[in-house]
Amino acid sequence: MAILSGFKSTVLLWFLILSACGNAPKANFTANTEEKTTIIPPKKIVVAANKTNDYLPLLEGKKVAIVANQTSVIFKTDSTYTHIVDSLQTLQINIKKVFAPEHGFRGKVDAGEHVKDGVDTKTGLPLISLYGKNRKPNNTQLKDIDVVLFDIQDVGVRFYTYIATLQLVMEACAENNIKVVVLDRPNPNGHYVDGPTMETEHRGFLGMTNIPLVYGMTIAEYATMINEEGWLNGNKKADLTIIKLNNYEHTSDYNLPIRPSPNLPNNTAITLYPSLGLFEGMNINAGRGTEFQFQRYGAPFLDSTKYGFTYTPQPNFGSKNPKHKGKLCYGNDLSKSERMNTMTLKWIIDAYENSTDKSNVFLTSGFTKHAGTHKLQKQIESGMSESEIKKTWQPAIEEFKKIRAKYLIYN
Repeated sequence: MAILSGFKSTVLLWFLILSACGNAPKANFTANTEEKTTIIPPKKIVVAANKTNDYLPLLEGKKVAIVANQTSVIFKTDSTYTHIVDSLQTLQINIKKVFAPEHGFRGKVDAGEHVKDGVDTKTGLPLISLYGKNRKPNNTQLKDIDVVLFDIQDVGVRFYTYIATLQLVMEACAENNIKVVVLDRPNPNGHYVDGPTMETEHRGFLGMTNIPLVYGMTIAEYATMINEEGWLNGNKKADLTIIKLNNYEHTSDYNLPIRPSPNLPNNTAITLYPSLGLFEGMNINAGRGTEFQFQRYGAPFLDSTKYGFTYTPQPNFGSKNPKHKGKLCYGNDLSKSERMNTMTLKWIIDAYENSTDKSNVFLTSGFTKHAGTHKLQKQIESGMSESEIKKTWQPAIEEFKKIRAKYLIYN
């Protein structure tokens, strides 16, 4: 018994020594661990179209026109939805007509192709084109309307024509004392401001106001800025109501569930569009006529020794007659690109520098309309670097940001 007693005393002594040195037995380990933190997932963004209780009272008992396309939907789940026109008809809202932007009401028309008036086969509603000769609703088209509801998914790039349609619709409604309701949707490129600013002498349907190419605002924020800054014809103001998003911030990474237009098929194309969209004003193919629109660029006259990537554009959905149709194009594949946080000129400069016929690169008039300035082409042709060119944009960008800050709804 004495031996056992001595053994117990020795074990107790070693236990006390180990504890004092911070090496207590495993039984005490959990007491020294950090508390586990609970990760709270971000709340799901709710588009304004889903907030029917907020805007139905504005439409009930009114004669309504809707500016809409294939993106104008009310979501049931992330992948199932009902078109807002169908839903409002079911709710007995008196829809008189639908105004269709570029690409048409169902989003199947090529870029630049005139959208025709007609009748929607599903609803029987009159369709009035706002892309072609008639880009602004006229007095006759609005004479029987009390409210115009605008609900279109934008991508936050100045030459993407949906914001021009918005401005002309607001202008027409201001002139005819008709209320405008804008249902907000996230801007997938809303987390930054960049690019050359539109110059007054180059204003047109690819840019109606002096804003940077990437302006970092949702469509409702932009509508408010148009209205309050006096950018409507005659400094008029529309009777404007906006329905806000829930749980959205400008840094939100929002995946568009529906193509906003035929040649923006996925999120990679949308994030690259601010940078590759300027190829629309050049003799360079930007993926039209392939299944990787705005995820590649190339041309037959780019130096074949510089590029290991090739493709051949062919007519397809959204591009009946792509640039360099049926010809082998040398260029770059950008389909693995991550989300962009700036607009870049590196691919345009790359294409220009590696062209075997530099006189054939720019479609000068078209490039100026897209860039909003004649200076950018001259800067590239003169050999200025991207950083040097972007420095020239900064004063105008900073001035715009001061205006923009007044109309931001979201962080």
